Amino acid sequence: MHVPDGFINAPVSAAAGVVAAGAVAVSLRGARRELDERTAPLAGLVAAFIFAVQMLNFPVAAGTSGHLLGGALAAILVGPYTGVLCVSVVLLMQGVLFADGGLTALGVNITDMAITTTVVAYLVFRVLVKVLPRKRSSVTAASFVAALLSVPAAAVVFTLIYAIGGTTDVSIGKVATAMVGVHVLIGIGEAVITALTVGAVVAVRPDLVYGARGLNRPLKLRVGGELVDAAGTPAPAAVRGSQRKVWLTGLVTSLVLAGFVSFYASAHPDGLEKVAHDKGIDAKARKHASDGSPLAGYGVKDVSDARLSGGLAGVIGVGVTVVAGSGVFWVVRRRRTADTSPSQLTETV
Repeated sequence: MHVPDGFINAPVSAAAGVVAAGAVAVSLRGARRELDERTAPLAGLVAAFIFAVQMLNFPVAAGTSGHLLGGALAAILVGPYTGVLCVSVVLLMQGVLFADGGLTALGVNITDMAITTTVVAYLVFRVLVKVLPRKRSSVTAASFVAALLSVPAAAVVFTLIYAIGGTTDVSIGKVATAMVGVHVLIGIGEAVITALTVGAVVAVRPDLVYGARGLNRPLKLRVGGELVDAAGTPAPAAVRGSQRKVWLTGLVTSLVLAGFVSFYASAHPDGLEKVAHDKGIDAKARKHASDGSPLAGYGVKDVSDARLSGGLAGVIGVGVTVVAGSGVFWVVRRRRTADTSPSQLTETV
């Protein structure tokens, strides 16, 4: 659903940029509360994983494909504020390095794909986990529904933005029907990917899933006036080792998906591209400013073998995204540590 340059006029694109900048600023502040010793190392990986899976377009209808948006997955794994930042980092990398999503439309894309999906998904998720039994399976089920609803919500927001600032004269009713219809189907794929990923992490380290916290609290004993882990609770070194294993597994999975599996992704246009072509939305689309960049179109310039070119681009994208994302979250985490007194850092149970 990456909106290219030329779909939305300059004033509305600028307004969306202001909204996106404000939301990112709020998220940077909110992420300080979410980025702890468990979330911070995972956040950069989540951004890289979303980048990798977005390369895997899957068929949803005749001549149409879809791909993960990632807002629901990020919000549930690392928190809603951090989730907005994760998807925003992915969109920035895609726009600047891979000419995917217009640079003047970056604010529109962040508003639609990062803010809308994350907010809608997390609100739905929180409601569901409150009414469902407090079990790990409930987290997976809530993740499925939240992700499913977040995608058509993004389609509705795009339609509203286009109704205000679209550059072509088309029937908004027809655009809305087409956008929501195809993105409900894409939402099913989003829901499956999100539920499988969240379920996999919950199965091995539920404490790493932000949305699952509080479902199963580790047993604590009071010894000498202090709370300590009860017998059977993993020692800190074991916990760190387990977390490192999850991180490495996620990174290797992302590299394999982007570097190898992406070659077999559907070549059909995604939902927005298909609707734009069918309804004439793309009549005034402009060539991307980074169209001639070395990685434009998810391929490495001057590498003639398509499989090798796409694989290298995917691996580079995962590497750059995990470094950029981890850097952002490390800085935010450091700011939290600097702004919080030792007494505030003490956890009360």
